Formats: sequence, C-alpha cells, structure tokens
Amino acid sequence: MKATQLLKNLVLTELTKAVKSYLLKINVDLPLSDFKIRIEYSRDEKFGDYSSPFALENKNLLKLNPKEIAEGILSEIKNEDLFEFVTFSPPGFINFRIRASYLLQYTNAVMFPSVSFAHSENTENILLEFVSANPTGPMNIVSARSAAYGDALGNLLTSLGHTVKREFYVNDYGNQVYLLGVAVLLRIFEEKGETITFQEEESEDSVISLIEKRILPKESYRGEYIKDIAKELLKDNSKSKQVEDWILKKNWEELVPYLSKYAVDYNLSRQKEDLKLFGVQFDLFYSERSLHEAGEVEKVPSILKSEDVTTIDGKLHFLSTQYGDDKDRVIRREDGRPTYLMADIAYHYDKYKRGFNKLIDIWGPDHYGYIARLKGAVESFGKPRDSFLVLIAQQVNLIENKEKVKMSKRLGIFQTMRDLLTYLGKNGKDVGRYFFLMRSSDAPLDFDLDLAKDESDKNPVFYIQYAHARVCSIFRELQIPMEGWVGPSNLNANHFQSDERLRLLFWVSRFQEEVYDTASNLEPHRLTNYLQSLSKAFTKFYSDKNNRIKEKQGEEREHLLLLIYLTKCSIASGLELLGISFPEKMSKEGE
Repeated sequence: MKATQLLKNLVLTELTKAVKSYLLKINVDLPLSDFKIRIEYSRDEKFGDYSSPFALENKNLLKLNPKEIAEGILSEIKNEDLFEFVTFSPPGFINFRIRASYLLQYTNAVMFPSVSFAHSENTENILLEFVSANPTGPMNIVSARSAAYGDALGNLLTSLGHTVKREFYVNDYGNQVYLLGVAVLLRIFEEKGETITFQEEESEDSVISLIEKRILPKESYRGEYIKDIAKELLKDNSKSKQVEDWILKKNWEELVPYLSKYAVDYNLSRQKEDLKLFGVQFDLFYSERSLHEAGEVEKVPSILKSEDVTTIDGKLHFLSTQYGDDKDRVIRREDGRPTYLMADIAYHYDKYKRGFNKLIDIWGPDHYGYIARLKGAVESFGKPRDSFLVLIAQQVNLIENKEKVKMSKRLGIFQTMRDLLTYLGKNGKDVGRYFFLMRSSDAPLDFDLDLAKDESDKNPVFYIQYAHARVCSIFRELQIPMEGWVGPSNLNANHFQSDERLRLLFWVSRFQEEVYDTASNLEPHRLTNYLQSLSKAFTKFYSDKNNRIKEKQGEEREHLLLLIYLTKCSIASGLELLGISFPEKMSKEGE
C-alpha cells in the first residue's frame, strides 16, 4: 500500500483537481505551488469527515471572499463514488463526507484478512540510538520514558518500510567510570569492617591519597547500589582473593580499573534485565571503550574539515560556531586527553561508516545545548546536516494523591526504572509504556501513579484492551473462530446507516493514515490518542441496543462482525506498534 492511497490523500487529490479547474474558470494565471492546499480532520463530525481551510488560507492571493472561493470549488468536485456530500461552512471551510460504501470497500481491502501498512516512498537505513544510560548506576525514570519512546518509534518507522537498527551506546570510558571503581573499592573496605568517610569539600588530595585515607571522593558515587556491587564481588572467592591481593600491595593502578569494569558489567547486566522486563530489545550495545582502544577517537581532527579545527591556548578546538553553536568547543585538552565531544564525534562518524544514511538519537532533557555542536561535526565531516536528528525525552514527574512524588536518592523512592515497574506490578510493562507514550516526548510528563495502578477502564490502556477483548468475546460466544473467518461474501453499505456504525467505520478507516502520520512525524503519542478515540467509538457502538450482534442474523450480522473485526485488527496492530499487549480475554470485559 502506497502513501498516496491513504484515504485523506485521495480526498486531497480530488480537492487539488477541483482547485485546478476553478483557477482555470476564473482565469487565475498562477502556479498551483503558490497556493496552500491541505486536508485536515473535521473539528466537528457533524460537518463531515475531512475539511479544508483552502478558502480562508488563500483569500488574499485570490482577492475574493472565502464563501465565494469555497462555492466555486464545490462546483468543480465531481467524484460521487467517493463523497456522500461536499459542503461549505463559515467562515470558509470545505467539508467532505466519505460514502459508507467507499469506506467499507477501502477498509476491507487494506485490513482484511490482515493489516497492511502504507510505506514511505523513500525508505532509509536508520540507526536509532536511545536510552544509552550511563553504566554507573541503575536506569532512572527518564531512561524508561526514552526506552518506551525509542522502541515504539523503531516499530513505527519499520512499518513505513525503513530498515531500523536499535543501538545502546555504553559510556564505559573516562573519569566517571574510574570514579565508579573507586566507589566500589571504598565500599569493599566498608564491607570488610573498615570505617569510610565522605569528602564534602574539595581538597588538594589526589584520588589515590583519598583511597588510602578511606575517604570517598566528593565527585564519586554514593548510592546504596554501590554496596550491592561490592557484596556481589566479594561472594566470588577468586575475585575476592585477587582484590585482597591488590589491596595488600596497594596496587591501585590495576585494582581500580578492574573494579570499574566489574561495576560497569554488573550495572549493564541489570540495565539489560530492566529493558527485557519493559519489552525493549537492542540490536547492539556499542562500547565507547572500543572506540578509544581502536584509535578511532584520535582520528577525529583528521576527519573534520581542516579549517574547522584549531589550537587555542594549548587546547584543540572544533570551531562549532560556524555551524550555529554559541561557542567553539574543546575536543582535546592541554594534557592530550580527548573530551566527551571528541568521542561522540568519532562514534557518530562510525555510524555512517557502518552504512546508515539516517541517524536518530533520543537524548535526555539536559542535552539541548549539545545538539548544535554535534550536528555541526556531522556537517563538518561531510554528511548532510538533516541526516542526523536528535529527539528529546523530557522530564517525568511522578504524581501520587495529586501531588508530585519527591525522588529521593537517599531513600530510594521511585528513583529507578525498576522501582516503577515493581510498583506497577504484573501490568507494569503495558501500563508503563502506554503512560510514557501518552504525551509528546518533548514536553514534561506527569505520570499519574494512582491511575496507572487502577485496573478498571478508567485506566486508558485497559480501556483500549477491554475493547479488543470484547470483540474477541463476541466471536467466542458465537463460536466463530476469527482465524480463517472470511467475512460477508458481498459488501453492502446499507447495513451502516446508523450514526454509531458510520462513525466506527470511519474511525477504523483512519487507522492507516494515523499510523503513517504518527511514524512520519516521529510522534507515538498520536497513535495513543487515536486508539483512545477508536475505542470510544467502539464503546458507543457496543452500548447501542440496535448493535447487539448476538441478536442479529444473516447478512446484517456478518457485516457487523466485519466492522468489529476490523476494529479489533486496528487496536491489536496499534498496540503492537507501541509494544503493548492486546489480550483476547480480560476479567472486566463488561460482557
């Protein structure tokens, strides 16, 4: 199925034809590209299914009043097979109602017996990097939002026909990782009965000196999870013996890196467990350390344009202001050590080397300022600026009893992704993913814990799942297996005259374009909104006594079964794209 075959695009094609004819009739010698021609959903369903503000948006160009323009275009629209009616409504909208017979044929063709998705005309080889939480500790709530967002986005882009690979970048190199090893070492001392203290003020002491004084550096890690890492290591006799030997010899140069690697591996394995619980899988966990060890980071100055790199006060700078950054950035320090930016440039250069022509990164809320410099680097090493896209997963506020939950590192209250999934219980994956996807990712999210724990249809994800389960229960009660069911032999739109049936049919027919728009705009929350509206239309249909399928016979029953079957397909396919289950049985189906 091509994007041009989407229902709203068919309407747009007919409108464009009518505009051409109208312009010829009134002798307007302007190219069609000068005009704004677009289709949107009607804001009030009583006016139609779709509408166009063409008459309003082009009145100045045509120097005519909107009513005159709209009525002129109406006279040029001829497709009676597609439209039930085309009307004008003030102040200047052209409204379109699609014929029930067309909707029925259309939905049956693209969704029965299995759903087909509209493909993008230009498919790409996409590397989607998301989560990429530091391996210095557990994943936090924003990482969980990024996980839900990135995974759903990967599914949606794949539905358009793109090739998508999911990647997690492991920041396992540098001072932060070294300090993680120091923290584990100090907790090992503590486990062995020694007293450790915490540095509160900066001092001239070196890290090694602080280790020997049993002082945990101020900038190191103090979370309780560090104790767990220390305890786990000491359970392994061979590792514990090796550590003890290094401690006796005060061989900190070997011991700290060893503990750093152990801690990174421990944290990463826990992160992978959490992601698995959340239904998120990656094609590759890419190690930053591997870039350094392969010498790729040191090559960065040579891959950037020579005029974009210069030494200032002994530091090597990337002149990122030439690409819209607010200041030029250091990529190599005076002592020769690379900055994080230098490693990130090497990493993104490597992505293109691996054959990807589109890079999409999902970053946390504190990384806005980093975008311009990295986009500049991409442009400097010869790739199109728009081939690299950064999306932001904004902050999450947990709400309980209508008040914001304080995230306390000391008390460990809802500090991690695992805390949240544990709190949500057996439905944690579905509820968590849906709630994270309910709002645009670039806006802060209020996550209502009370609503998330509610297992009634007040909970929006259950409301959708119940609609799916109700359809399945109807087929079960009628003893009609859905697998292999062929539907009515001849389609007859006369069975879709009531408002509830027509509205549900139209909402089902929108599924393809809703998925296409959601994927094209990289906005999974559009699909959650659609599924809510579709389920609401189904509930209204289901509640009407005239639609009691169990009491119908013959052709009418077959057509109503087709309608709810297509509803089920839409809900199931939509939830699957979001990474959420669609059970066929639920304890509160409302039968």
